[in-house]
Amino acid sequence: MPVPFLIFATIAVMLTVPLVALRARGRPYGIYSLITLVLSLPAACIVFTRIHGILSPGLAELASLIYAWGLAATATHMIALARPRLRTPAFRRGISMPGMAFMAGGALSVPWLLVLLPLRLLLALLGADELRQSMIWLDLIPAAIALASVSTSRGARWEIVTFSLAGEESNQLHRAEATRNSLKSAKPRETGVLRVVQITDPHLGPWQPIHRLRDRIEKLIDLDPDLVLITGDLLTMEGAGSPGALARSLAPLRRLPGQCFAIFGNHDHEWPAEVRSALESAGVCLLDDAEALVETPAGPVQLVGADWRGKSRSEQIPALLENCPRRAGHARILLLHDPAAFDHVPANDVDLVLSGHTHGGQVGLISLGIDWTVLSKTRWPDNGLFVRGRSRLYVHRGTGFYGFPLRIGVPGEASRLDIHLATEDGI
Repeated sequence: MPVPFLIFATIAVMLTVPLVALRARGRPYGIYSLITLVLSLPAACIVFTRIHGILSPGLAELASLIYAWGLAATATHMIALARPRLRTPAFRRGISMPGMAFMAGGALSVPWLLVLLPLRLLLALLGADELRQSMIWLDLIPAAIALASVSTSRGARWEIVTFSLAGEESNQLHRAEATRNSLKSAKPRETGVLRVVQITDPHLGPWQPIHRLRDRIEKLIDLDPDLVLITGDLLTMEGAGSPGALARSLAPLRRLPGQCFAIFGNHDHEWPAEVRSALESAGVCLLDDAEALVETPAGPVQLVGADWRGKSRSEQIPALLENCPRRAGHARILLLHDPAAFDHVPANDVDLVLSGHTHGGQVGLISLGIDWTVLSKTRWPDNGLFVRGRSRLYVHRGTGFYGFPLRIGVPGEASRLDIHLATEDGI
């Protein structure tokens, strides 16, 4: 397959797909398509042409076929989103996943090529053409990372996460990686330990189809939680385009009547009727700026659920907590989709805040055992335990993800939180 033809095809995809998207679904999706393709395809094309030029004829033809498949999958996936719905396994595996991995590799190549550019210019000035030519193989690193991250994006890390609400400024947290079977082992329940399964950002869609989300929920509730707490963002545009799909995914929660509670995240407000219907069908209580009092084996718990708001959170959250004052003898837990809003929680007013939203940072080095993500130095707490006074914030890495095409080095989370409750100050 000639390289000039593939370059022309790349330009054609960047120009025609946004026009099709604009016509089929309107201006917002047309603009989104244009930005997404411009940020990914040019760099992917540059890398392809550079690698193609140093390969043997047989490998060059194979590279052309792989590039053509990735480009066609990208175009087909983006056009299909003009009429979003959950697709067949064959479409997901042959089109959506390869297309999104292709875009991710291209997007990651942009900063990588810029990092390598000064060194290439220096080698050119020094006349070190042979060394500069050998550097071409480094261009494949972003593509290799994207390919490896397909597995990370599909799966989740199963853990028991243990921490305590006792004392001030203690952010000690223990994660025990385990298989799903060992998580179910019959360990005696400790007195005063609240077992919580948090489900956040499942984002029913191409990476989290109905059967996978349903199976994951089945296995999570097999861990014998006292509470299942859903902290928002249940759908993608594909999931929302398949009415009833979310209800089928959440159906296992019917096994725990009176133990399942939820709040809305930002994406839930795009399809509120579908999300409300699915939660109701599964027997999940939606806390819409409201509270619920629950008796658990660890003791009484006061749950306060904050609806997601893009603005006025500095007024919303203190007002909500004032309207739902602390109940004597209860552990006080706030469900808050966006962890950045933890700053608006009055000091020491809650014992624990459970959040999601950040997908654990989504791009980072967690898979390598290094606690760093692209959000580590930002205003968004990315994942894990954060402390302010006597209040704790736990940020779940996410049951699924949405947005950037892949999870890069940040696995999803399937966990049970074993929370040691304090024994004083009304808890």
